[in-house]
Amino acid sequence: MKTFTVLASLLTLLPFTLAAPSSLVNTTLSSRAPSASKKVIIQMFDWNWDSIAAECTNFIGPAGYGYIQVSPPQEHIQGSQWWTDYQPVSYNIISKRGNRSQFSNMVNTCRNAGVLIIADTIWNHMAGIEGGTGVGGSSFTQYNYPGIYGSQDFHRCGKRAGNDIGNYNDREDVQTCELVNLADLATGSDYVRSRLAQYGNDLISLGVEGLRLDAAKHIPTSDINNILSRLSKKVYITQEVIYGGGEPIQPSEYVNNGDVQEYTTALKDAFLGNSVSGLQNLEGRGWVSGGQANVFVANHDTERNGASLTMNSPNNAYVLAHVFSLAHPYGTQTVLSSYQGFTNHDQGPPNNGYGTCSGTGGSGGWYCQHRFNAIAGMVGFRNNAGSTGITNWSSPRGDRVAFGRGNTGFVVINSAADSWSGTFATGLADGVYCNVITGKPNGSGSCTGASITISGGAFSATIGALDAIAIHTGALGTGTSTGGGGSVVTPPTSGSVAVTFEENATTTLGQNIFLLGSISELGSWAPGSAVALSSASYPVWKITVNIPAGVTFQYKFIRKESSGAVTWESDPNRQATTGTSSTQTLSSSWR
Repeated sequence: MKTFTVLASLLTLLPFTLAAPSSLVNTTLSSRAPSASKKVIIQMFDWNWDSIAAECTNFIGPAGYGYIQVSPPQEHIQGSQWWTDYQPVSYNIISKRGNRSQFSNMVNTCRNAGVLIIADTIWNHMAGIEGGTGVGGSSFTQYNYPGIYGSQDFHRCGKRAGNDIGNYNDREDVQTCELVNLADLATGSDYVRSRLAQYGNDLISLGVEGLRLDAAKHIPTSDINNILSRLSKKVYITQEVIYGGGEPIQPSEYVNNGDVQEYTTALKDAFLGNSVSGLQNLEGRGWVSGGQANVFVANHDTERNGASLTMNSPNNAYVLAHVFSLAHPYGTQTVLSSYQGFTNHDQGPPNNGYGTCSGTGGSGGWYCQHRFNAIAGMVGFRNNAGSTGITNWSSPRGDRVAFGRGNTGFVVINSAADSWSGTFATGLADGVYCNVITGKPNGSGSCTGASITISGGAFSATIGALDAIAIHTGALGTGTSTGGGGSVVTPPTSGSVAVTFEENATTTLGQNIFLLGSISELGSWAPGSAVALSSASYPVWKITVNIPAGVTFQYKFIRKESSGAVTWESDPNRQATTGTSSTQTLSSSWR
């Protein structure tokens, strides 16, 4: 018996696919597609059912998200590692995330908040260990699951010792051999198909409105089609089919079943390579068409294996890529909401999977990316713009883009290390719009963040380094300040303090405030590595930086001109020491 190492499922970045149902499926049922007005999905990775239910009511529903993709709900092997969820031992609804009652309550609570549930679903395999007892008490061996499957229900490809996949250029090898020792189900069997459909129908009976089919590439598309034909209702289907150049199995084979995930590094390459300007036309690149795609910046696999942008990517690329992805009409969007502090690929979530958020971010070891101002604000932008195409595209440099969505919205993204001043023709009606990167309408004609005034269909603004502006017709109001700023986020790290620096400084057009200090987190006194502050609360400039606890450091603010000239504030250096609490604020005025 081989040793199971890592379950590397879900390896994806851009896009999923949505297609017409197969002729084998009952076409009188509802279409496989996200709901009409709210299409953005959150992947609530490793959140348990009780915490998802609470977050649906407290934030996700009111923020306008349409779907949540949850971790697999069926019984699985024991262990604290995240990938144990992907080794089923029965189809009982009990897992580390909670029991059947808690799952049902979560589904209903989220539905009442206007949010539907997609369940990560495993039809390709069972466990990858010799045997044991599942988290719900079910006993099993690798090829015997009492009352469910026996040895006859699994493939044994016989191509090599151990039966693992060894050649991705061989279709039979990929679809009948074992994926990292996981017992490979014989999905061509009528019994196996009926048993998998039974599990799918159980989830549907609990109110689930979508299934994500893990490792779908390892199941013949005709087998999936047959299983789907046995479901009691058409639900949203997305299949993990990892693209491999030159391989015989391609994502396009699966589009008749529902959505298909394709893998590409497009966003990572663009935002780290100063080539955002090349992302205008995302059709005709060999991907599925935008009407068949679901796009995300990262998932839980890619944030661990380096295949995508992560919270630790430089230059605010992770957040800016979300702004772009949610602004561009290509595909349906998914936002990952995950946890911090994992020191290795396998580490599971904090707090036994009970996700916790606070304000516009996370707490208790959770990132809560879905709450970031810039990301949550763009959900409303996405819902409002719908399928409207791109207009007024402008890109004076490779690291700067601005574009509209007809008469519904407009976005400016500056992924450069210097500010961008300009006048932008928008196609929007004259009026005052909330910059949803910094805040939202508060219901009384004002915004919680900055606002932009459109006159003659255009506006003038300075967008700070590594920042963005986004406005749309669903978010009107006068803000607490004018202009851009607010997307800059630095990732928290384990054992650190989130220090918010606030500097009251008056500037003129083209000037920006930066932070420098004696530690690497503050640029080690090198002006070229200075940390840009946000002007969202002008004249108070702000940035939050994560600094190790118990560290004494010195710092100063500098003012940069659009020409690159630098002015340092007066001596002496400021000094501070991080404490033991999770947050700290340092306020000062320019001198």
